[in-house]
Amino acid sequence: MEKYSLIVAIVNTGFTDLVMDAARESGAPGGTVLHGRGTGTKEIEKMYGVTISEGKEMIMIVVKKSESDKILKAINDAAGLQTQGKGIAFSLPVESVAGIKAQPQKEKTN
Repeated sequence: MEKYSLIVAIVNTGFTDLVMDAARESGAPGGTVLHGRGTGTKEIEKMYGVTISEGKEMIMIVVKKSESDKILKAINDAAGLQTQGKGIAFSLPVESVAGIKAQPQKEKTN
């Protein structure tokens, strides 16, 4: 039985494509985007002297557990806290999945 993880990435508004491009290049099939806003931005600005955008997008991606770390690293490299996306990403275990078919393996070209 295949094990899965849910990758959650939260980035500033407008950086969803950057996250999904990096995730797809690392093997993710697709994702779901939710729009929201961050809280506590004024406190963070006072404490750390950085400006945090209130507009946020949350990207949820279900992936094979064996691919989770590689995809998380790609997302962090593309849109992590050190970038304009100011994103964070983490994964959670998924107990069961419905509606996901096995994804065909991509052929590697040399």
